[in-house]
Amino acid sequence: MSLSDEERIIVVGLEVEKAYVAYNEAIWLMEKSSWSGAAGRLYYALFHIVTALLVHDRHQVNSHKGSHILFGNYYIRTGRLPKEYGALYSQMESIREEGEYNCTYKVTQEELQQKLLPAKEMLDVIAGLAKE
Repeated sequence: MSLSDEERIIVVGLEVEKAYVAYNEAIWLMEKSSWSGAAGRLYYALFHIVTALLVHDRHQVNSHKGSHILFGNYYIRTGRLPKEYGALYSQMESIREEGEYNCTYKVTQEELQQKLLPAKEMLDVIAGLAKE
């Protein structure tokens, strides 16, 4: 589906907003010691900000896997964004999946606290690019 310029601007804005809402929900869940839930919200914050950038640059996002591939191809491998962002995005997806689907895996406070500031930086940098 092709978006008009006006529609694309609206979708990008909605994705950015959704990313920051998910990030704030992750913080709230961390305050409640809900580590698995917080990991999910933190992953979705990154998913939505990456989606915003992809839509901004006229790439079609059809799935989570597709967003990872496009993000890697157009932003990480080209050096447009730091490799650490690609790694963080992948790590958060793995943590979320393990936390939700593996009954023996426990998301820890320490691993999430290590991801929180880098995730916020990634959100802010990509939000800036999506507004250009």
